[in-house]
Amino acid sequence: MKSRFEKYNGKICGWQIAYAGYLKLNLRYNIGIAVFEEGSILKYVFDIDKLHSIARKGLGLPPEEIFKVIAEELRNQYPGLIDEKRDWIFNNAGGAMGMLTLLYASPREYLLFFGTPIGTEGHSGRYSADVYDFMLDGEMWCYTEGQFERTVFRPGDMAYLGKSRVKGYCVKDHAWMLEYARGCIPLMLPFGLSDSIFSTLDWKNIFRIIGRYAGLSIKHLW
Repeated sequence: MKSRFEKYNGKICGWQIAYAGYLKLNLRYNIGIAVFEEGSILKYVFDIDKLHSIARKGLGLPPEEIFKVIAEELRNQYPGLIDEKRDWIFNNAGGAMGMLTLLYASPREYLLFFGTPIGTEGHSGRYSADVYDFMLDGEMWCYTEGQFERTVFRPGDMAYLGKSRVKGYCVKDHAWMLEYARGCIPLMLPFGLSDSIFSTLDWKNIFRIIGRYAGLSIKHLW
């Protein structure tokens, strides 16, 4: 019969094995992507400079008008790729809360509107993907480890979070942004959903986010 220590130690080992498996999958994916990209086999759908230019077209307008102008321009620049459904969903991640609506999603990229009208702050998450936030309205404050003065992003600016990097961020009053990520998007989901699973218990929104992401990803597999 196992002692309490043996049972506890077994649980710890189980978590270690699961985490090691996650890291191994993550590493294999990144190595594979690096090899493919070096050989120009895989191409991303969206161009970062073009997205930044499109995001600037709605500056100075009310939020709903900004979304309308940018979505229309995205459909013109990327015909057949931008979803017309505006389904706003609450999202809790890293202690922060906002709402998002997906414009495009695949296993390697996503494009969405994100923000809050009342402010929030939290942890950015550490991903196997590059994340670009194109500011549309309001301000976002950020800092990284060892940084003692905040970096302020305003409308027209682009905030960048590289693979395996992390930052703290704060929206003091309100902010809206166009967010684009490229990399292993499925590996971002555990962070993006963990607050809802273990804290808010908002299962309805969990299934809505998974459903929207899965539906658009399947649509854009080919």
